[in-house]
Amino acid sequence: MPEQVAVQVDSLKVYFDVSPPLVTRLLNKLPRQYLKAVDDLSFSITKGQTFSLVGESGCGKSTVARSVAGLCRIHDGQITINGTDADLPAARQDQRDAAEQVQMIFQSPYASLNPRWRVRDIVAEPIRAFKLARDKADERQQVARLLEQVGLSASDGEKYPHEFSGGQRQRISIARALSSRPKFLICDEPTSALDVSVQAQILNLMTQLQDELGLTYLFISHDLAVIDHMSDWVGVMYLGRICEITPKSELFANPRHPYTRMLLATVPDLQGKSNRPTITGEVPNPITPPTGCYFHPRCPHAEDRCRSERPTLQTHGPTRVACHAVQEKRL
Repeated sequence: MPEQVAVQVDSLKVYFDVSPPLVTRLLNKLPRQYLKAVDDLSFSITKGQTFSLVGESGCGKSTVARSVAGLCRIHDGQITINGTDADLPAARQDQRDAAEQVQMIFQSPYASLNPRWRVRDIVAEPIRAFKLARDKADERQQVARLLEQVGLSASDGEKYPHEFSGGQRQRISIARALSSRPKFLICDEPTSALDVSVQAQILNLMTQLQDELGLTYLFISHDLAVIDHMSDWVGVMYLGRICEITPKSELFANPRHPYTRMLLATVPDLQGKSNRPTITGEVPNPITPPTGCYFHPRCPHAEDRCRSERPTLQTHGPTRVACHAVQEKRL
């Protein structure tokens, strides 16, 4: 049976207007300026699998997550979730169904929970919004079941967020995300604000829930150890573009793109050292990005073609790479 695509992102572009005020532009005859946070990005996620985006801070990972979740207006492109266009639904019912199927787990469990609400109301909010409970008793039963599902007790629903640790708050966030019975979860660095020991607990919980409920994940992280633990497929982002899409095993065993190799070079061995060259240079300004391949100012394999012609994703075994050096077998 062929694998079913749950999420399809085609040619996604997200630009932010960062132009000076109108009067300043008129006096100085300046054009509008746009920051290309996401620039022509495409990927797909198979049902029941985890697709992770990894890259340096500022590469556009969280903007992709917010765009897929419908929290950020896109400039161009198409996002399809379970066959429904998430950006331009055909009808209000389609929009409601799409919102019900998609939920997001945010980075900070301290900022994403309303401190004035009891936990029971936080978890019950999607249930009320989508009218998923027959009555108050049914709602209470659902909330209790969700809290127990994420490793808390039903009595915790009477407490406020400040009474919990960071890991417990993230469990509450996961319970809230699951309360609308979604099939697709967007996880924007859900463990980066937690201690290492707590990170492992949350990641194991998310893996367990994925197996039990058949969930599909879009997972955002800059931590390669977390990526290794969670992912089926990985997309490596640089300055708003994907430069490599690869199975997790290939990412660590046979990285193809020079940027992917440099990212892996930042992971120390048991002696705290690495035999690979480290990343050099600074990330270019996304308002005025380089011509051709965005990575060429920092790439040791760059040639004239890299500086003038933008590479596109090409298939090399199980991996798709956007690199002239790989295509020309110079790397």
